[in-house]
Amino acid sequence: MSSTTVAKPLARRASRGGSRRRKWTTERIIFTTLNTTFLLALAAVMVYPLLNTLAISLNDGMDAVRGGIGIWPRDFSLQNYNVVFNMHTIYQAFFMSVLKTVVVVATNLLFTSMLAYALSRTEFIFRRPITVIFVLTMYFDAGLIPNYLLIKDLGMLNTFQAYWVPTIISAFNLIILRTYIKSIPEEIIESARMDGAGEFRTWWQIVMPLCKPALAVVGLFVAVGSWNAWLDTLLYASGNPALTTLQYELQKLLSSSMNAGVNSVAATGAASSGGQVTTPIALRSAITMVAAVPILFVYPFLQKHFVSGLMIGSVKG
Repeated sequence: MSSTTVAKPLARRASRGGSRRRKWTTERIIFTTLNTTFLLALAAVMVYPLLNTLAISLNDGMDAVRGGIGIWPRDFSLQNYNVVFNMHTIYQAFFMSVLKTVVVVATNLLFTSMLAYALSRTEFIFRRPITVIFVLTMYFDAGLIPNYLLIKDLGMLNTFQAYWVPTIISAFNLIILRTYIKSIPEEIIESARMDGAGEFRTWWQIVMPLCKPALAVVGLFVAVGSWNAWLDTLLYASGNPALTTLQYELQKLLSSSMNAGVNSVAATGAASSGGQVTTPIALRSAITMVAAVPILFVYPFLQKHFVSGLMIGSVKG
């Protein structure tokens, strides 16, 4: 009796295993093979430029001028990074880029989430016209000169305020957060109000913790944009050396390299040490890696929130 009882589940498992194996039809095998091949090729296309830049940055400068370097340095050398980290402006620029990114992300999340919460409330009678006004800013822009004149008239030229004040609220991020907040069950907010919580306390203690996935999405967008920006430094803070950023120093290096040519070392501020000389193409790759690596380390910590927050914030509503 017991052997029969044991045999039946084993038979069922065998039949289930066989049914699973039968599911692998010819069409499915072909699709899986083509899909995997396409994704691997796409990943290789995206990863290759990063590996190539890393290889050039770790290659001897004079040898890099010859070209033909793939994903592995031909003549390994750390001279390029020695020159980069010996630049007197690199540490100040790195510190300012970090400070700028942190302040811009914090202020953008704070004020955008406050406005998104207000616009998500049905009892706020002006929510529709205000939303339309912000959406219109996504399609119509005053332009570079009016923006510069506005910053100048506000007295923010060559000040740190020029970095974060114009980025307090983004219309695109506002829509993402507002849509996400509207997906929160109304019963949760009503329960908070019945317990005596006001609007500010409801936003801070109830809505903000529930919006962590959406906040991670918006925070990543803002952080990448702020870290990679250099035009704001050129327009609004180029007269104050203390406000220079890493990307602005990279842009100046790229500009001087293109103007001087790949064989001009002095024009880029490069130096020689121990008989090794760095060149613009190698120095350019080294400082590119120095500027890109910090923001690359941020994404893995936000990846799970990024996927869920973007999907929910864009679909529900």
